[in-house]
Amino acid sequence: MRWRDKLKLYVITDARFADEIRGTELALEGGATAIQLRMKNATTRRMVEVGEKIRKLTDEYDALFIVNDRVDVALATGADGVHLGREDMPVEVAREIVGDMIIGVSASTVEEAVGAEKMGADYIGAGSVFPTKTKENARYIGLDGLSKIVKSVNVPVVAIGGITIENLPMVLDRGVQGVAIVSAIMGDENIERAAREFRKVIDERI
Repeated sequence: MRWRDKLKLYVITDARFADEIRGTELALEGGATAIQLRMKNATTRRMVEVGEKIRKLTDEYDALFIVNDRVDVALATGADGVHLGREDMPVEVAREIVGDMIIGVSASTVEEAVGAEKMGADYIGAGSVFPTKTKENARYIGLDGLSKIVKSVNVPVVAIGGITIENLPMVLDRGVQGVAIVSAIMGDENIERAAREFRKVIDERI
């Protein structure tokens, strides 16, 4: 499976819902094809410890391992890529450091998406598609905003923000490469089952 194809079910860790390592294992068992390690308030040492374990798990399941924000942790853990937000390291600077590593960039407007692609982003994380409690300050772009971003760039687009099993088909119909999920999987009482349900719908449509 090409790395682009592994963006289809992109699950993001969140310790508020589940332990990063156990949650990752269950999500992968259910069919997650990419895992992003997001540990906003953790020490670097702790991130590396957790990241090394998640790297082993993603290798076992042939899934991508992406680190949120932290270029240093991505390099230290042998991750496949790093995901950068608007307040993080500029893409062109990160590229000089990480070489061929996958770089994803968050965008909530066409201008941000096009700019990120020009700077060398390998994929765009577009959102928040729907209102979400996971990121309270997220800008809401809606399905139309998502469609505009997908049409504006040539790199893969991963939709994020408030995506549930109920609205998943509408999101997939907008031409995305995949969906990034936090609470709808990591916050479910049965993470493996939730991931399996998402994967089933995704495989039927893309």
